[in-house]
Amino acid sequence: MRFLLCNHKVMNMKTRQYLLITVLVIFSAALLPSVYATPTVEILMEKTTFTYCEKLIYTIQISEITGEPAIIHIRDQAGKSSSAIPIPVSKLQNQIPSMIPFEAEIFPVGKYFIDVEYAGAKDSAEFDLIDSGNVCIPITIKQVAFSWINDKMSDGFFIDAINKFVNKDIISIPDKINEKNLENIHIPKWVKNIVGWWLEEKISDNEFSQAFQYLIDKEIIVI
Repeated sequence: MRFLLCNHKVMNMKTRQYLLITVLVIFSAALLPSVYATPTVEILMEKTTFTYCEKLIYTIQISEITGEPAIIHIRDQAGKSSSAIPIPVSKLQNQIPSMIPFEAEIFPVGKYFIDVEYAGAKDSAEFDLIDSGNVCIPITIKQVAFSWINDKMSDGFFIDAINKFVNKDIISIPDKINEKNLENIHIPKWVKNIVGWWLEEKISDNEFSQAFQYLIDKEIIVI
């Protein structure tokens, strides 16, 4: 009898050990996929249609932070792609705003694609660029305007740059401007406030161009 009881206890102990090992194996198997899974990446678009003068903005969402950058390519519907753009990602959601707006001289209307690769994972998103008739002044002029309001450029050279790089349907400079009379051009100092508002994006390209054209037409800006 004692032998049978001892044998029964040993069997019960072995059964409990077997069950415990089985539970641990199942639990470990459930954890392994999450520990060794490939990180995921996704592009989130707040909007999928943009117009000239707008800036592209999107969010890169990742499942874990590896310390690697996300690599971005932007391509058009013909398959022409940009160079690789490394984007540092320090959060699970990283908003990526473009530094410059869409310009007709660089981006024709049509469909575009954003491709991202991060730690072996890939994703793509698409958006449309349309021409809604927005007034859009080239980013080059903003760089020139910044120099002008900081007194690193004369009034004449500022007006000459506008004449050369801005479509005359947006700001029309009188034809009498030439290299000989650039030094005679005068812009009142307070106009720098308007230019500053434009550079700070407190007023749109359209509002700036209308205000500047008014000052030219009324000969407040002397050319």
